[in-house]
Amino acid sequence: MLASIKTHKLQNEGQKLGMMYFRVAIILFGAQLLFGLVAAIQFLAPGFLFEILDFSVARMVHINALVVWMLYAMIGATYYMLTDETEHEGVHLGLGKLAFWVLTAAVTVVVLVYIFVQVGSGTEASIWLIHEGREYIEAPRWADIGIVVVVLIFYWNVFATYMKGRQTGIMTVMVADLLALAGLYLTGMFFTDNISMDQFWWWWVIHLWVEATWEVFVGVLAAYALIRLIGAKREIVEMWLWIEVLMLFGSGILGMGHHYFWIGTPEYWWEIGALFSALEPVPLVAMFVHVLYDWGKQQGAAKERGEAGSVIANGPAMAWIVMNAFGNFLGAGIWGFFHTLPQVNIYTHGTQFTAAHGHLAFFGAYATILIGFMYIGIQGAYGVKRMKATFNSKMGITLIGMGVMGMTVALTIAGYEQVLVERAELGATWNAFFVAQELPWYIQAQMWRTIMGVVTFVGFIYLVLDLLTIGKKAQQQAEA
Repeated sequence: MLASIKTHKLQNEGQKLGMMYFRVAIILFGAQLLFGLVAAIQFLAPGFLFEILDFSVARMVHINALVVWMLYAMIGATYYMLTDETEHEGVHLGLGKLAFWVLTAAVTVVVLVYIFVQVGSGTEASIWLIHEGREYIEAPRWADIGIVVVVLIFYWNVFATYMKGRQTGIMTVMVADLLALAGLYLTGMFFTDNISMDQFWWWWVIHLWVEATWEVFVGVLAAYALIRLIGAKREIVEMWLWIEVLMLFGSGILGMGHHYFWIGTPEYWWEIGALFSALEPVPLVAMFVHVLYDWGKQQGAAKERGEAGSVIANGPAMAWIVMNAFGNFLGAGIWGFFHTLPQVNIYTHGTQFTAAHGHLAFFGAYATILIGFMYIGIQGAYGVKRMKATFNSKMGITLIGMGVMGMTVALTIAGYEQVLVERAELGATWNAFFVAQELPWYIQAQMWRTIMGVVTFVGFIYLVLDLLTIGKKAQQQAEA
């Protein structure tokens, strides 16, 4: 079984380009964690870095770095699997490399503007040169246009390679999903002076990305990874992938409706959105359970015949990808369902419950599988058939997982205190907000969130050390 799993050195520009995206992604991941720690400290000590790096700026960089590093890693993962899955060396990848450098330069300029310029006068010049003021996508207009151009180049590279190479079910879903992912970004570039309409289109970028196109994208990555790492049957993973696509129209488009009531749209969106939003992780978890059950049966049958069973080709990658299945179910499913039901959301909306859900959902659904793909990339770069977990691998996944889960629990407790005091008891007034912020439960929860943030960052250091060394160690073991 292991011999059938491809492990080759990077022999084409597509996979080399994918690794370039991974390198920038891990740097931005570190920046996201650092600025998140700064913001967490500012909850406890509001004067920390006051008028040097204010909370509004630290939070803005923290969240935007999250979105951008994941997009980098997604593009990197796509380029890495593209040439392998299509069995084609790639089309116009020189143009793709140029787009990478343009995007990286643009991201660097935007981050520096966030940190050193921060805000403008609110004129047309501010929108073009500083940022547009839309939360989570605060890029200036020139960067918006640049992102669209870069993504169009990326999509053309993928589509053209797909048309010339082998057209598998996995790549068919990928090509269709990337078209939706790229197209949805355009909806956030509309200008309207109607705040409800503006928020409507804004949610189409922010949450329809996450609840539809990103979920399907993760399904594609998981399907490819399971075939590559344990030799999963293609027909099984592709079956669940198509189910995921079918559910996109419910769990994604309709599921986004749990935001609509708060921006002035009809009340019926509450119930529709709450119901379908909770269904997002189901097909992905089902894929993992089905594949691992099938693999376990094969292992048992091989043992009964007295044969050696198959082995996992990449231990660290498999660990992160299994964590993805259940992290997705917990973060997007359970913690999302905690507060999207209308009867609950009327109290929890905008509290730390939202932050708890956001931290675990983004980590569980996306960060985990993207880190797993980084390990797959390193295995390919060093050309080793099997890559075992090291001490750094185990420390990285353990500390990051514990840290994020700890932050999630702490923020859930803070949100619970807000619901009881600020919303239920004091009636959600402006004064109630400040009263709730000063009570012991809230302060202690924020303290634990900060401690768990430090644990996460220590785990990130172990992760980076492992990514820098594990390939060479595996190569040396293979040669010994």
